[in-house]
Amino acid sequence: MKTSFLDFEQPISELDTKINELRFVQNESAVDISEEISRLQKKSEALTKEIYAKLSPWQVSQVARHPQRPYTLDYVQEIFTDFHELHGDRSFADDKAIVGGLARLNGVSCLVLGHQKGRDTKERGMRNFGMPRPEGYRKALRLMRLAEKFNLPIFTFVDTPGAYPGIDAEERGQSEAIGHNLYAMAEMKVPIISTIIGEGGSGGALAIAVSNLTLMLQYATYSVITPEGCAAILWKTAERAPEAAEALGLTAHRLKALGVVDRIVNEPLGGAHRDPKQMAVMLKRALVDALRQFHGMKPKELIAQRHERLMSYGKFKTTVPE
Repeated sequence: MKTSFLDFEQPISELDTKINELRFVQNESAVDISEEISRLQKKSEALTKEIYAKLSPWQVSQVARHPQRPYTLDYVQEIFTDFHELHGDRSFADDKAIVGGLARLNGVSCLVLGHQKGRDTKERGMRNFGMPRPEGYRKALRLMRLAEKFNLPIFTFVDTPGAYPGIDAEERGQSEAIGHNLYAMAEMKVPIISTIIGEGGSGGALAIAVSNLTLMLQYATYSVITPEGCAAILWKTAERAPEAAEALGLTAHRLKALGVVDRIVNEPLGGAHRDPKQMAVMLKRALVDALRQFHGMKPKELIAQRHERLMSYGKFKTTVPE
């Protein structure tokens, strides 16, 4: 698949176009221009490093939303084995914006759960752009209860702009479903490891992210609202989204410094979409290490550790001047 470049990546796009043109010339003629191609590739890598070293929060938001970025099912396919998807909330419907099922990680049985966006127009409509309705969160809770029953660790993958705000979702108890998940996850007797793989938007993200350990990909975002939504509320225009992104502090390094996330998982040069397989290898290593931390811990210890982690949010120290 041809790489899709973002606006701020246009210099990289131009170099990539030149490289492809030279490759075509080399394939169609006897002229050896491999050295020139190699030189341009090195120049492209250096330029990519330079651009990505100074991304603004708004640019990070664009990378997190990249249409070619790996989604939950992409990681499931590369990281886990024997995945069997489970459907429905046993009450209303099967929300395809959230996927989940039983799987194995290096032979260890577990439950995998996450938001799923669509690749094309048809799938995006079917998955509601990764914005779950109440039945999606109730399905998630049903599957987590199943994992708890059989003492299986839970892995969740967060990638949503937020919970669906439609009238039908509100009629079926959107806020209650999210709130119930927060309460239930806080008391789960098995390890919960959450990873922010793309957008982590509002309560729609938090509803499957109450965990013992939270990982976050380098160019993912995690915030109470989207930059556009924040700008629309504060300044009555979405055009000030870049300013809102700066104020929201939604980047991985900012959140790690605040203690909201526990570990940042580095991405391949240019973002996870540039090399999804390498990204999966790096994430698998992080997930295996994370699960090892909770090996042998008793349910009471897991709950206590999770509670302590959650209650540490917002702590501060006061100093008395001498």
